[in-house]
Amino acid sequence: MGSQWGRDKVHIKAKSEGYRSRASYKLIEIQRRFGIIRRSDNVIDLGAAPGSWLQVIRTLTDGRVLGVDLSIIPPIDGVETIEGDLTDPQIHTRVKEMLRIVNVVVSDASPKLSGQRSYDQARAIALGEEALTFACNVLKPGGNFVVKSFQGTDFSKLFNETKQHFFSVKTYVTKATRKGSTELYIIAKNFVA
Repeated sequence: MGSQWGRDKVHIKAKSEGYRSRASYKLIEIQRRFGIIRRSDNVIDLGAAPGSWLQVIRTLTDGRVLGVDLSIIPPIDGVETIEGDLTDPQIHTRVKEMLRIVNVVVSDASPKLSGQRSYDQARAIALGEEALTFACNVLKPGGNFVVKSFQGTDFSKLFNETKQHFFSVKTYVTKATRKGSTELYIIAKNFVA
C-alpha cells in the first residue's frame, strides 16, 4: 500500500521546491491575501514542526523568527527553536526573554487526529484557544495572529474569543487545503492589548 501523499500534487510540488510540507503554500497564500508579516516583524510559529511555515516566514521578515513545538524542529538558517508545550507558562516566559517584541504569532498546529470528527474538532478548538492565549500573552499592541481551526459546532466560540482581542478578524480557506476538509484559518489583525 502506498503513501497517502504519493499522488498529492501539492505535496510533490512542496518537496520539489525544498519545502518540508504542503502547508508552506497555505502561509504563502495567507500572506499574499492579508499581508500579516511585515519585513521588520519578529514572528513566533506555534506547533512549528516540521518547519515548513518557518521556512516561509524566514523569507518574509528580517526580524527574528522563533518556532515552538513539542517535537524537535530540524535546523533552519536564521530560525531559533524551542522544544516545549505552548501551554506551559515556562515556555511563555522563555519566549518573552528571547523576544522582547513579538509582532506576529502564527499557528498551524493540529492535534493528533483520531478519526472521530466531533472529538477531533473539539481538540483542535482547544488547541486554537491555547494558541490565542499564548498570542495575547506575548503580542505587542497592533500585532497579528493566524491560527488553524476546523469548522464545526465549537468554532464560533474560538472565533468570537479572537474578536475580543483583535480589531479585524476574518476566516479564510486556502486553495492548498485538501478538498472535503473542514480546515480554515482565523486571520486576526491589530491586537488590542
